[in-house]
Amino acid sequence: MFTLADYRTTDYGFFGPESLSWKLWTHPTALIAFQRAVVLEHFDPALAAAVADMGGIYDDPQRRLDATLAYFITVATADSKTAIEASEHLMGVHAKATGIEPLSGKRYSANNPASQLWIHVTGWHSVLKCYEVYGSGPLSDEEVRQYWAESRIAAELQTCDPADVPADRDEVREYFERVRPGLAVSERALRGMHYLLRTDHHANLRLRLASRVMAPAAIATLPKWMREMGQFDQPGIVDAGWRQPTRAAVRMSTNPVAAALVIRPFSPMVSKALRAHRKASTPIRPVVVTPAEARERYGRLGHRTATV
Repeated sequence: MFTLADYRTTDYGFFGPESLSWKLWTHPTALIAFQRAVVLEHFDPALAAAVADMGGIYDDPQRRLDATLAYFITVATADSKTAIEASEHLMGVHAKATGIEPLSGKRYSANNPASQLWIHVTGWHSVLKCYEVYGSGPLSDEEVRQYWAESRIAAELQTCDPADVPADRDEVREYFERVRPGLAVSERALRGMHYLLRTDHHANLRLRLASRVMAPAAIATLPKWMREMGQFDQPGIVDAGWRQPTRAAVRMSTNPVAAALVIRPFSPMVSKALRAHRKASTPIRPVVVTPAEARERYGRLGHRTATV
């Protein structure tokens, strides 16, 4: 994917040192957020079908999940060359994820703009929500608007329209209310969600333990209707009881040495990306660039291609 030497050499990428993207996507709470986000993906019938048909989370769950989170961290913190190359690789992988969605009988594509928007919003919202609950506390309204403005930049790397990405807390709530009638769970979706919350014998012991430790914390950040729809609700006493231990673990993990010891055994690619981000020196051009500029310089596709 990248070497430590070339992670951030050309520029600061799409966000830069003062960005909330750097701050939140490299925070330990992003691990809990990632589990939350990949579970929520399954509420989109097309994505649930794609995950089930591709089978990656069952065949090699550690590598599949590790590579996905490492991708998001790379887009957030690497230079534009590294980020654009990673995004084009992922677009190519998603282009192969097509088939028949069993609930509707219609053809699906993982690169469908509506599905990509769901992935994007739930991912960025999960990172924000888990940071506010288990990290340093709520962001100001201005910081939240800055965060979602940055997320629109990242959305340029996907097939969705960046203008459709929410701009603040109210628009996030409106988005979830708008798409809620189209969300659904199938037998395969339920299997995927519960598997990601409490990974079974398909995964190694480290990943099984990690998923079970984080699951109650991830579930506690979700609204009641999602918990009930996904059939993974838990008592309020569990929500409350998990909060302080999770916050304590997060505080310990903000130490880079402690974080490496915790993350590296089950997420080596994520650990590598975080280490590269932390050790990166000032790039050749210490500026922030746009995805369009990066695509023109380094891209192979030349433009965003939607498969619907």
